[in-house]
Amino acid sequence: MSEIAEFQQLNRQTVPNHVAIIMDGNGRWANLRGKPRIFGHRAGVESVRRAVSFACEKGIRVLTLFAFSSENWRRPKDEVSGLMDLFSWALTSEVKKLHRNQVKLKVIGDRSVFSESFVKRISDAEKLTENNDGLLLNVAVNYGGRWDIINAVKRICAEMSDKGESFDADVLNEQLVSEHLEAPQDVDLLIRTGGEKRISNFLLWQLAYSEMYVSDVLWPDFNEEVFQRAVEYFASRERRFGCTGEQIRGGKR
Repeated sequence: MSEIAEFQQLNRQTVPNHVAIIMDGNGRWANLRGKPRIFGHRAGVESVRRAVSFACEKGIRVLTLFAFSSENWRRPKDEVSGLMDLFSWALTSEVKKLHRNQVKLKVIGDRSVFSESFVKRISDAEKLTENNDGLLLNVAVNYGGRWDIINAVKRICAEMSDKGESFDADVLNEQLVSEHLEAPQDVDLLIRTGGEKRISNFLLWQLAYSEMYVSDVLWPDFNEEVFQRAVEYFASRERRFGCTGEQIRGGKR
């Protein structure tokens, strides 16, 4: 299949293969109700359940959720502590349901700052679901896009060193770097709730040609209807990947 034909096929997608979501607005949702910010984060758990269920129903293959960025450590200590407790609870309470629904869970991000017990809880959840063949659910915790790219190059160098090879920059290419990222799949559709129009150091490499849908809905209010509107927006887009519209629509070069 030619490169143009591949792009034409991608352009005909009505359902994105990989959806990434920046789950923004929990704190504002709580503030509007006179509650502490952690109240909004807890309410957002139900939106995660709805998003996972919708993705499974629609045949989306990969769903990546931005739960906690490497920059979020700058937030108030009580909020950070509450978020970590909430994530730890969710790993225990939700993973069995994910497993029953054939969802494969993968936690992406830098684990080096977490306690041994927390890392073990993550590993146990991943191991339980590793052979599932349904939706791949990536949850980004202590994740940053720049870190991801640098870490991929470090992994490549480490593998070459383990083989007794000296580093050769000529071996680097897009496919090799992609294969060593935390989430190697390119993103088709990025959804951001809360109305902000920025990508916040999320999946920088994988977002190269993604469509972006921004909703003013705050994350705890995110539901199947909002997700469906985002998917319909994606289906309406002409994805060119650097080509002309005529090429994608089947015209001459």
